[in-house]
Amino acid sequence: MPQAGHAARRGDVPGQRPALSAGDEAARLEAVRRYDILDTPPDGAFDRIAAMAARLFKVPVASVTIVDEDRVWFKAAHGLDGVSEISREPGLCSSAVLTDDTLVIPDTLSDPAACTNSLVTGPMGVRFYAAAPIISADGHRLGTVNILDTKPRSITRDDTATLADLAGIVLDELEMRLSALNTVRAEQERRREQEEARKRAERDKADLATLAATLQRTLLPPSLPIVPGLELACHYATASPQDVGGDFYDVFPLDKDRWAFFLGDVCGKGPEAAAVTSLTRYTLRAAALIDPDPVPVLHALNSALLLDPAVGTRYCTAVFGILAPGADGSFTVTVATGGHPPLYHLRPDGTGCLADPVHPRGGMLIGALPEARFASHTFRLAPGEALLLYTDGLTEARTPDGTMIGEEGLARFLTGRTRPVSATALIEDTIALIDALPEGADDDVALLALSVPTPDTAADGATAVAHTIAPACPQPKSRP
Repeated sequence: MPQAGHAARRGDVPGQRPALSAGDEAARLEAVRRYDILDTPPDGAFDRIAAMAARLFKVPVASVTIVDEDRVWFKAAHGLDGVSEISREPGLCSSAVLTDDTLVIPDTLSDPAACTNSLVTGPMGVRFYAAAPIISADGHRLGTVNILDTKPRSITRDDTATLADLAGIVLDELEMRLSALNTVRAEQERRREQEEARKRAERDKADLATLAATLQRTLLPPSLPIVPGLELACHYATASPQDVGGDFYDVFPLDKDRWAFFLGDVCGKGPEAAAVTSLTRYTLRAAALIDPDPVPVLHALNSALLLDPAVGTRYCTAVFGILAPGADGSFTVTVATGGHPPLYHLRPDGTGCLADPVHPRGGMLIGALPEARFASHTFRLAPGEALLLYTDGLTEARTPDGTMIGEEGLARFLTGRTRPVSATALIEDTIALIDALPEGADDDVALLALSVPTPDTAADGATAVAHTIAPACPQPKSRP
C-alpha cells in the first residue's frame, strides 16, 4: 500500500513539521559528535549501502547523510558526484530527523515543507524523496538513509521497512566504527599514560640520583688540601647513582706541620647510612683536634656511635693516620685501623715495587662493642714511596672467572705495576683495574693515595700541584 507523506500534526504551523526543542537538538548534536563521523574520508561500507539503496529501489540518487548543526553532510552518495554537503534547509533531510518514522514524500511539489527546498527547486529537480532516520541506541536521530528521484513515485510499506533496515545497518556500522575508535583511543591513552609514567619514573630517578649525588658531596671534602712535600689523589664511585654510599675519606691539618687523614666505610646505604657517615667524619675531625693520637681518635668515634640512638646497630670500619714531616723530606706515619682492610705501603725496589700491607693488630669494628680495642703502627714514608687506602668495594670486585680480587689479588696488582709510584698514577691504575672488570665494582669504592715525590721529580715541578683529583672525585661515578 502506498504511504502518504508526513501529515501535519495538530497545532503545527501549516507547511512545517515540528522542530526539536533546543535541549533535544543539543543532545542530538552531542550524539552526532560522539560518533566522530563528520568530515571523515569515504568508507566502502557506507558507499555500498548507498549503492544498494539505489539498486533496490531503482532510483538515480541514494545517500547516507549526517545532519549537523547547520548543514547536511553526505557520508556516502550514489548519483551525486561532487556533492559533499548542503545547507540544512527544511523539507527533506532536516525534516526526516524530526521523527522516528520513515519519511516518504511521493511528490515534493505537493509537500508544503519540501517544495521550497533547493534540491527540489534547483537543477536536480527532486520530485520524490524517502528517508529512514538513523537512530542511535539512546534514541537520537543522527541522519538519514535517503532515496531520491526526479519524478513522482510511491513505495510500499515493505519498501519503507527495507529502507529502515538499511538505516539500521548504517547504525551498526557507526557503532562498530565507534567501538574500534574507542579501542584505539583507549590503547593510545594507555600508551600515553605508560609513556608519562615512564617519563615520570625517569624524572624521579634522575631527581633521586641528583639528590643522592648532592648528599654524597656533602659527605666528602670538596677537594684535597695542598700538603707540602706530598702528592695526594682520590677517587670515589658509587655502585648505584640512586643510592648514597657510606664510604668516606678526608685529609686535614692538625697544626702548622702535622696532617691527619682517614678513610672508612659505614655499613649500609641510603639516608640512614649518610647520617652515620656525617657523624663519623665530623667526630674524627673533632677528636683529632683534641688528641691526635690515632687510637684515642678511634675510641672517641666508637663511643660516639654507641651513644647516638639514631645510629642504631650501624657500625663502620676506618683507617686513621697522622703525618709528620721529617727534615729529609720523608714523613713519619702513625696509623690505627678499626675493622678495615690493610692499607698498602708501596716502595720501589729497583725492578718494580714492593707492596707491604699495614694492618695493626687488634683493630676491631667501630661502633659494634663498648670494649672495642684498637692498635696503631708507626713507619716512615720516604721519597719515592706511597700509601694506598681503599674500601672493600675494591677487593670484593669480581674478576672474569667470578672470583673476588681479594687482598692477595690487590697485592699482586700493586707489585706488578710498571708506572711510577706516585699518588696520581696509583689512583689512575686502580681505576683502570676496576673498569676492566666485566661487572665493574658491585659496591661503592673509595680510594685515597699519598706519595712523597723524589728530589728529581720535585725539581721537575711535580709537587707544584700538591694534589691530583681523579676524574670521578668527588663526584659519584655513574654505572649502566
